Amino acid sequence: MKNKPWKNYIFFILLTVAVGFVSGLLTREGTQIYKDTITKPPLSPPAIVFPIVWAILYALMGYCAARVSLTNPSKDRRSAIYLYFAQLTFNFFWSIIFFNLQAFLFAFFWLVALWLLIFFTIKLFRRVDKTAGNLMIPYLAWVTFAGYLNLGVWLLNR
Repeated sequence: MKNKPWKNYIFFILLTVAVGFVSGLLTREGTQIYKDTITKPPLSPPAIVFPIVWAILYALMGYCAARVSLTNPSKDRRSAIYLYFAQLTFNFFWSIIFFNLQAFLFAFFWLVALWLLIFFTIKLFRRVDKTAGNLMIPYLAWVTFAGYLNLGVWLLNR
């Protein structure tokens, strides 16, 4: 794939967006129940904001992973890609835990673990490709905001 870098970009972007899309499909019913019945904390954005922001973030995440995958082979690159897939897996399951199971406190701790995985992914990405690492920062910021919302939902709905 090295001689056709666009294939890496397509692969990582489509894979990452697909993970988000499947997670969204699996949580549609839970999301609707959440919108209709759960008390939300202050600063909660309108529901339409979430799919828009997540679509942008997933595409950006895939772009960053592709950039890293196209760098010279190294232990840091391999570790960064493994960590990327670990955080993507945690990301996928958070929605199911939060929306479908409505296990809000457990979802918050899951999100803390996700935040740490993203943080360390950014650190490794920056070692391999500084731009890729820096472009992951909006994702970390959004997950930080999601942590506030998640904790707020738990506090308001126990």
